[in-house]
Amino acid sequence: MRIHLTSVFVDDQDKALSFYTDVLGFVKKTEVPLGEDRWLTVVSPEEPEGTELLLEPSGHPAVKPYKEALVDDGIPATSFAVDDVRAEFDRLRERGVRFTQEPLEMGPVTTAVLDDTCGNLIQIAQSA
Repeated sequence: MRIHLTSVFVDDQDKALSFYTDVLGFVKKTEVPLGEDRWLTVVSPEEPEGTELLLEPSGHPAVKPYKEALVDDGIPATSFAVDDVRAEFDRLRERGVRFTQEPLEMGPVTTAVLDDTCGNLIQIAQSA
């Protein structure tokens, strides 16, 4: 068994697609119209057949309070692995990304947390 798909709820799929591709560097994998919304996924360019991230619309009534509670408590919606958190932090900060947590070493893991501009906090993590 392996993870094939995971998702983050986004306030605006177009804005999310732009952020996740143009800023973070993912690539669009799938886009299928579904009424007002789309089945919209991105993948790592390093693993184009790997785990897909669904940019899922935040339309369900339970999503808004859930997302707000996570952000209010500083809890990331998901975590992405990077080779060097400090280098990625610098690269993304230069591109205008707002971080809520600068790189922090916690034993064998270094993390930082960013705002994805679509209602989520996202963690980047590097394991020693």
